[in-house]
Amino acid sequence: MNSAEDGDGSRLDKWLWFARFYKTRSLATAAIVGGKVHLNGERVKPARAVRLGDRITLSLEGVVAEFEVLGIPRRRGPAPEARTHYAETPASASRRAQLRDQQRLAQLSRPRPDTRPDKRDRRRLMRLHRDQM
Repeated sequence: MNSAEDGDGSRLDKWLWFARFYKTRSLATAAIVGGKVHLNGERVKPARAVRLGDRITLSLEGVVAEFEVLGIPRRRGPAPEARTHYAETPASASRRAQLRDQQRLAQLSRPRPDTRPDKRDRRRLMRLHRDQM
C-alpha cells in the first residue's frame, strides 16, 4: 500500500488539482516543472509527496502566495470542501491584499475614454505604437 492510499501523503500535482489551484492535473504538473511551485522552500518534482504541515509556495497570476497543508483530499470535490485542506499564511494574505489594492488604485487612475475610438483614431493609435517601437 503506498502513502497516498493510507492517507499520510499525496502527489504534489494531484494535491494542487484536488485543492483546485489548477483546472487540470496537466496544468499543475506544468507549473511544478516550470518552477512556479515550491514545497517547503524547495523546487520539487510533480510526484513529490505532500504531507500535513507542509508549506506550498506558488505563483498565482504573477503573485507569490504561501499555503499550509491542513489535509490530504481523497477526491476533487467542490471548492468549499477543497478550501478546508489548506490555509494561506497571514503574511501571504496581507501581501496579496496589498497588491490587489495597488492594482485597483492603478486601474482607477488610468485614463479611460468615454467611447471607443473610431477608424481614424484607431489608425492614429496604431501609427503611434508602430513609431514607438
